[in-house]
Amino acid sequence: MFVAWRELRFARGRFLLIGVVVALITLLVGFLSGLTGGLAAQNVSAVLQIPGERIVLQQPADGSPSFATSEIDEAAVDAWRSAEGADRVEQVGIASSRASREDADDAVGVALFGMDPDRTAGEGTLAALIPRSDDEIGLSAGAADDLGAAVGDVIVITGSAYTVSAVGEEVWHSHLPVVAMTPDAWSDASIRVGGSGEPTALAVSGDVDVEAVGAATGTVAQTPLASLAALEAFTSEIGSLGLIIGMLFGVSALVVGAFFTVWTMQRAGDVAVLKALGATTGSLVCDALGQALIVLAAGIGAGLAAVVGLGALARQALPFVLSPLTTLLPAALMIALGLAGAAFALRAVTKADPLTALGSHR
Repeated sequence: MFVAWRELRFARGRFLLIGVVVALITLLVGFLSGLTGGLAAQNVSAVLQIPGERIVLQQPADGSPSFATSEIDEAAVDAWRSAEGADRVEQVGIASSRASREDADDAVGVALFGMDPDRTAGEGTLAALIPRSDDEIGLSAGAADDLGAAVGDVIVITGSAYTVSAVGEEVWHSHLPVVAMTPDAWSDASIRVGGSGEPTALAVSGDVDVEAVGAATGTVAQTPLASLAALEAFTSEIGSLGLIIGMLFGVSALVVGAFFTVWTMQRAGDVAVLKALGATTGSLVCDALGQALIVLAAGIGAGLAAVVGLGALARQALPFVLSPLTTLLPAALMIALGLAGAAFALRAVTKADPLTALGSHR
């Protein structure tokens, strides 16, 4: 690393420039990762809170299942409940509507969730919102903020008044804050907004032959994570943002690889001298990769610090997530891809012939 450190001090401008570029790419990747995580949470957090090992949705004749169109009829519910190995089968109603305070005219969009409070008690953030009375509702933190409501306030949904019994944590479905209701209250609200009143999905737990029961009932059972594909907004948003993040990772590898390729070509004479003096190929490779690692660590560290600082401000107005998955993981991938790009430039080091290089440059 002696030569690498000397070069870093001697060509400060060049290495500072590539460090700034790496920092900017890290900033872009970090912000997009945090935004992707925030948008994903606003899309799927409620679905992931549904208590059950499998989520059952209606299987349409054409296409894929969707939370937006799924309706589970009574016969299918009975079939799943009577299936061998079924420990618990819970009905879950999901519908979009608008809600407003009784003393206000402005309405906000909400996602109505109907579940049985007795059968889901203690099952997580979503279950904690479910009221025990048909004339009560539970508000997620987002719904309470949008409505300016607190416990005891009266909220009007589809023309019916409900009393707020609880205000919980952030729970979202398809970018709408969640309002929890009892199954009967949800069924009535679903009919008033044009639905059938039948549950949207079933939460199934137990050792059930899901393929056989699904084929017999015209439904499909998936794990909660796999069922996220039934949220159209989630797949389109995450797919687009994921593609952009992947392209930025590729750009980072290309930029670092191009820089060190040119730099290695310019120092070919120095490499030849070192080889002529007895330096091994392994030591020269370690020297070059160590140099690249220093530049990457400095640039990515600066970019990561900017992501954390600016992200803390951005999350006050945007759905932004700061976590190891949106900061440390992208940073580690950036370092790995940057080293891979730098390794591509090592051919000039590993294949250099000291006599030929010295003869052609001196």
